[in-house]
Amino acid sequence: MSKTHLGHTARKRFGQNFLHDEYVIDKIVNALNPRDGENLVEIGPGLGALTDPVCERVSALTVVELDRDLAKRLRHHPFNGSKLNIIEQDALTLDFTTVKDNLPDPEQSLRVFGNLPYNISTPLMFHLFDYADSIQDMHFMLQKEVVNRLAAGPGSKSYGRLSVMTQYYCSVAPVLTVPPGAFKPPPKVDSAVVRLIPHAAPPVEVDSVNTLERVCAQAFNQRRKTIRNSLKDCISEKNLASLDINPGVRAETLSLQNFATIANYIYEHGTPKQWTLTP
Repeated sequence: MSKTHLGHTARKRFGQNFLHDEYVIDKIVNALNPRDGENLVEIGPGLGALTDPVCERVSALTVVELDRDLAKRLRHHPFNGSKLNIIEQDALTLDFTTVKDNLPDPEQSLRVFGNLPYNISTPLMFHLFDYADSIQDMHFMLQKEVVNRLAAGPGSKSYGRLSVMTQYYCSVAPVLTVPPGAFKPPPKVDSAVVRLIPHAAPPVEVDSVNTLERVCAQAFNQRRKTIRNSLKDCISEKNLASLDINPGVRAETLSLQNFATIANYIYEHGTPKQWTLTP
């Protein structure tokens, strides 16, 4: 299967798979429903599969593109070049608050979307969560397996650290499933589009988000262990029981509220030196 599409060869190091199915593109753009005057930001516009139809509806769009050849191509687009604010940078290092502050209406939150390279999708979402206060919503094409993990609840095999932390920051709504044939070159997995809407206020009270992240990472690091074992370095079995949490259960059965309760206890009472946390 050729990796060249519209004269550009997909680069493996950038995780490029170019969307070309018009039906799928139309579904995604309708789900996004871009309006003129909004602070729209596309991550990884690539060959413009989403950029072009969005630009048909709006007069300005900010795009973040790491590939210099693709950025140049967008800059010289015969119809949309003048509409695009092109940021030639790795989205993983981009300060999205600064992006918002430099747009014509910095009072408006960002609407972020994109067909994300699968090799950076999880770290990129965690990076964006740091800017949740500046974001109205996010629409992303991801591996279907990742979307399942984002939306999973306690007791599901897909439920894990990514589920807990995503749901702390956002409400999660799967939008549609996309088959491999919608891309060139086709990936080896199904894809899906997800809508993430940052909460106006966190759904649970958390004293230290870093502690919550660390607790989740520790608890899910060895999924088959009970939490009395996976969290033994930071909280005792007795203290878990005092929080009305059964020490004999596995991490996948705990709710976001359970994890918040554990994290708040650890943050308040301190942790052993080998488990040092930054507030």
